[in-house]
Amino acid sequence: MKYDWVLFDADETLFHFDAFKGMQLMFSRFGVDFTYKDYTEYQEVNKPLWVAYQNGSIDAQELKHSRFFQWSEKLGKTTIELNSAFLNAMADICTLLPGAKELIRVLFGRAKLGIITNGFTELQAVRLERTGMREFFDQVIISEQVGVAKPDSKIFNYALEKMENPCKSKVLMVGDTLHSDILGGMNCGIETCWLNRNNETKEAGIEPTYTVTSLFELKKLLTS
Repeated sequence: MKYDWVLFDADETLFHFDAFKGMQLMFSRFGVDFTYKDYTEYQEVNKPLWVAYQNGSIDAQELKHSRFFQWSEKLGKTTIELNSAFLNAMADICTLLPGAKELIRVLFGRAKLGIITNGFTELQAVRLERTGMREFFDQVIISEQVGVAKPDSKIFNYALEKMENPCKSKVLMVGDTLHSDILGGMNCGIETCWLNRNNETKEAGIEPTYTVTSLFELKKLLTS
């Protein structure tokens, strides 16, 4: 095994994150029939907020408040209530990506494992418990707690400190998003693996060390 540590992104790297399905469940609990048109309009607000969050121009609280502000006025609920309801719904529908459990079980004991996520604290522990994955991870680093998001090298440096500063050549970052996971790993000086499940095009200036199309392929890469 080449690496002493393998770090993973959470959403769409280990866990399937079906936001539309989660929002349908959440809004059904408020008596609202949430349509795909509603979801498209929500994403027009939500996506730029995530870009701003990852760029460091807004914090997690601003993101959570702004993305549900319009719905909070419609439903007479606070944005805090709506965010909690959404994260609870996402926990209720959470599933692992194909090959995730097999990969983690094979790596466990061969390397230390960690998660670095830009997702929110409220969802992470519940999801790890419900999927039976908590015991496998030595570190779970959450941007909301650190106060800075991927791709900023500060969150990676924070993680490395928590990991007791291993040799960077012995650390691999695995993620599905070029701009946060791969660029973040590159900024920190560690090797990266891009999980490109949807045959996306690489971007100039962002060069992963490896590219795989599934977690089964990653398992083969790391254990062969």
